[in-house]
Amino acid sequence: MRIVIPGGSGQVGHILSRYFRNNGHDVTILSRATAHAEWITRLEGSDVCINLMGRSVNCRYNAANRKSITESRVLSTRLLNEIIASLKNPPRVWINASTATIYRHALDRAMDEKTGELGGDEPGAPDTWNFSISVAKAWEREFFSTATPLTRKVAIRSAITLSPDRGGIFDVLLGLVRHGLGGTHGTGSQFVSWIHEADFARAMDFLIVRSEFDGVVNLASPNPVRNREFMRVLREAWGIRVGLPAPGWLLEIGIFLMRTESELVLKSRRVVPGRLTDAGFEFLYAEWPAAARDLVEQWRAGQSGTTTAVGRPPI
Repeated sequence: MRIVIPGGSGQVGHILSRYFRNNGHDVTILSRATAHAEWITRLEGSDVCINLMGRSVNCRYNAANRKSITESRVLSTRLLNEIIASLKNPPRVWINASTATIYRHALDRAMDEKTGELGGDEPGAPDTWNFSISVAKAWEREFFSTATPLTRKVAIRSAITLSPDRGGIFDVLLGLVRHGLGGTHGTGSQFVSWIHEADFARAMDFLIVRSEFDGVVNLASPNPVRNREFMRVLREAWGIRVGLPAPGWLLEIGIFLMRTESELVLKSRRVVPGRLTDAGFEFLYAEWPAAARDLVEQWRAGQSGTTTAVGRPPI
């Protein structure tokens, strides 16, 4: 297959390009700096478009950053709608990034595609949380706004994708554990929705091949866990028993100093992949302990300069 990935220079793009190239496919990465004429040339006659364009949300949500976060997603998706609708031989599948944070803060029950409740203006929810939800809604609205009869569209509401790559989310979390700071965040009762890199890539492949998939699809492990359990398992995988907890007030101070937002660790994302599991998709890493052990092993191997087999079944 010829696969084009706008915005594929980040962690998720590296995961996908690595996976698809290892499986013999041709992968092209496009950036915002790439001329629009080249976007047209690369997309014409391609098989798959995977749009990952979007400014990082790991920042303070001031006015300038909010504008950049929103426009980088909405405007790039609008451009792709214009280009793909104009092509003679457009990609047969267009998968567009979205986010699991579109669902409300959920402690009470899991959120799948059919019964999940979208967030926005919930009583007591911080303004920053509602901002992220509004961006996700605008992103999906723009994606589905233009008819592309020759191109099937899928919006992926992804949980945090965990890989051992340096600078990624897992690397940051493991860094806290390694330095004795890997305790619970806030009350620890909030749910963490996550997906191992191998299952993320395999699920994307599944969505490409299975023509019945369109609309929105949750990409997450079927077993979200509470933050206190998530961090305890990660500490055990690393080999230590104790981690300094971060109560809410201390977390807010630390997050402010790090110039990011508390939503990333305090919002409860209890998202499950209803459509994937109903279609028979089998996760290699459905449970967090097996995933944590594998990711720690890969991280250590990367530190020592050796390699491990990515995506092998857990032991």
